[in-house]
Amino acid sequence: MPDSNFIDYVKIYCASGHGGAGSMHLHRAKYIPKGGPDGGDGGRGGHIILRANPQFWTLIHLKYRKHIKADDGQKGGAALCKGKNGADIILDVPVGTVVKDAESGEVVFDLTESGEERILCKGGRGGLGNNNFKTATNQTPRYAQPGEDGQEGIFVLELKLLADVGLVGFPNAGKSTLLSTVTSAKPKIASYAFTTLEPNLGIVRYYDDRSFVMADIPGIIEGAHEGRGIGTRFLRHIERNSVLLFMVSCEEDDIAASYRTLLSELEQYNPELLAKQKLLAITKCDIIDADIEKELARHLPKRIPHVFISSASGEGIDKLKDMLWTALQR
Repeated sequence: MPDSNFIDYVKIYCASGHGGAGSMHLHRAKYIPKGGPDGGDGGRGGHIILRANPQFWTLIHLKYRKHIKADDGQKGGAALCKGKNGADIILDVPVGTVVKDAESGEVVFDLTESGEERILCKGGRGGLGNNNFKTATNQTPRYAQPGEDGQEGIFVLELKLLADVGLVGFPNAGKSTLLSTVTSAKPKIASYAFTTLEPNLGIVRYYDDRSFVMADIPGIIEGAHEGRGIGTRFLRHIERNSVLLFMVSCEEDDIAASYRTLLSELEQYNPELLAKQKLLAITKCDIIDADIEKELARHLPKRIPHVFISSASGEGIDKLKDMLWTALQR
């Protein structure tokens, strides 16, 4: 997706600053030919800090910023002057960004709170000046500490959208249409598969000024966990959702089988997803009548609440909102 502004995966090299060296200096002034040590400490190297900023929703600003290096601390000076600390670099990222070590794949930390700041690469400590080493038996030490090296590494930043409800379904199941109906979001809608190529978020207004966030991800096809279709690229965006709304069109030959296929893809991607609350919406019901709905209902999975909806006619939309709100309150 070269033309998309939605970037949810970047790999960057980061290096914090080295600490400044401590000063090895002996005090010299008029009438004081042999003063004591007065070398100052070196300054700390600059940190690389990540900050969760709710005003950011994509990692596109880091896509072309592959190398990030903080300033080194300055050397200590005479007269106990401490070196200046290196300037920190603060990188704003969306809330929900996960940071991983690129080599090991280990999660370094996860930014889930607005305004949360974490140090990705810590700046090296400044070295101690020779004033710190004077003793009763060594009153003029002629040595000082060098500054410590900073930290460096290659890191992967992945964005996982924070939403209350995640829409799960095959391509062209009506997910984007539903999102545009119940929220102010304006996703691309067309009558062909894979119209949605990036996640969309919308706020669903409920009664008494209450609301919840709904996320539409690109459609899943059988074999998605192996990389078919758009694969697992966007499946991570439903890992944080409290409720999963499975959407299957009434045009499907076997709605229950379609639901099981979707469930299987999620299980093979991440079995923990099955522990989330689940609802089933049968979509596009404006093309069938009540008798057909009753017949279809007899063959639906028994352990998951279901609702028949139509974004075009509005059928079942209010009931769906009630069901989602009730599920979220659990």
